[in-house]
Amino acid sequence: MLIKKLLPEGNKLPASTYEAKEVICPLGLGVQKIHACLNDCILYRGDYRELESCLVCKASRYKIKRDDPGDVEREPPKKRVPAKVMWYFPIIPHLRHLLRNKKHAKIIRWHKEENKQDDTLRHPADGSQWRKIDRTYPDFAKDARNIRFGLSTDGMNPFNEMSSHSTWPVTLCMYNLPPWLCVKRKFIMMPALIQGPKQPGNDIDVYLQPLVEELLLLWTEEAFDLWVLLFVTINDWPALANLSGQSNKGFKACVHCLDETDSTYLKHCRKVVYVGGHRRFLGGKHPVRKKGKHFNGKEENRDKPIHHSGKVVFEMVKSLLERDLVVYLF
Repeated sequence: MLIKKLLPEGNKLPASTYEAKEVICPLGLGVQKIHACLNDCILYRGDYRELESCLVCKASRYKIKRDDPGDVEREPPKKRVPAKVMWYFPIIPHLRHLLRNKKHAKIIRWHKEENKQDDTLRHPADGSQWRKIDRTYPDFAKDARNIRFGLSTDGMNPFNEMSSHSTWPVTLCMYNLPPWLCVKRKFIMMPALIQGPKQPGNDIDVYLQPLVEELLLLWTEEAFDLWVLLFVTINDWPALANLSGQSNKGFKACVHCLDETDSTYLKHCRKVVYVGGHRRFLGGKHPVRKKGKHFNGKEENRDKPIHHSGKVVFEMVKSLLERDLVVYLF
């Protein structure tokens, strides 16, 4: 209502939430309000839909009001308010409406039909990661309409700059589009909005469950002609730890180098700094490798650290995951 008043007269912006729903609902672009545990343990969906409290921390699903008298003289109790809610916007209806537009269906094929094939890096399709996926999944690559998503998330303070309230929106951008359209608001989806007041931390994977299920559904050829791939994630360094489940603090902070991370603790500053390892990434005959007097007094003869993929990291921590699962079950 407020935004409508700010715009020039005669604008067609909905004047109320009810009018906005009348426009959106016929399109099938609905929203799911999913109740969540106050401590980010579980989502009350699927097998947990009817639970009244969390299976892990035993916290109540609903807010407890002191002034709620309950059932007094056959009067029903007040409507219970969930302790925490996640807003989820399904991506499948969004993609269905997007591809019904001939213009949009054409620009989604831009990366394969109109992108220049040369040695210039101007689009993710020109990178080695894109080509590696093409080689690994040739059935996915042969259809230019199959979509590659980039996922991004970070915390924001919706009320004021000094507030400790942290709300986390999760966004998806499509890298099939030309570079000047990839990050346009029109083509960015927000499948999930995680309420505060505190950040989800490493438990963000709990809130990504509905999105992961939709992506897995879109990956199956039997159910849909359109395939979708999560191509890359975009986030700052603290959010990387939350999304990957790996720690990026302390002596082994690099999520790629892991045990080969070069780190030193400064006792007076009480901080861990990462020095001495950057020369390892230079070419084997690079002259800076031999200039030890400018660094730690030694020549650098080591090769660059091995880049551990997500699959390798999972195998490294598989035993820990199995142990935690046994503890949880028994």
